[in-house]
Amino acid sequence: MTAVPALSLPMTGDQIFDTAQLAGTPYVLYFYPKDNTPGCTTEGGDFRDHHAAFQAAGTQVFGASRDSLKSHENFKAKMAFPFELVSDPEEQLCEAFGVMKMKNMYGKQVRGIERSTFVVDGKGQIVKEWRGVKVPGHVSDVLAFVQTMK
Repeated sequence: MTAVPALSLPMTGDQIFDTAQLAGTPYVLYFYPKDNTPGCTTEGGDFRDHHAAFQAAGTQVFGASRDSLKSHENFKAKMAFPFELVSDPEEQLCEAFGVMKMKNMYGKQVRGIERSTFVVDGKGQIVKEWRGVKVPGHVSDVLAFVQTMK
């Protein structure tokens, strides 16, 4: 298990994602490449549609990408997400979780976020991670894991 470093970043809803303040609260942090892109829209929609089940399991959900707060606010409103999105343009959170990778896009190497999900327990420890996530069925897998944590 790995401890989550102390970080504080802005997120939607005029809130701050602060790992120290989340102590005692299990949460899911999912990293996605970009607001309003097909895979990210589908993944966010899946987390939205399962949000009540995550809450019932006592677990908060947060999404994170390098997009601006303004982009996040628009994406969240458009998709009616019941959870907040963390804005990480400086890649502090991305670096802490090691999700920045070289990827091929249209035959070019570009640096971007590898779609990844982490479950953090109430002690601030990463207890499960998924990297290189394929969207279909992923949120159900995360939920099934979270439901075993009680």
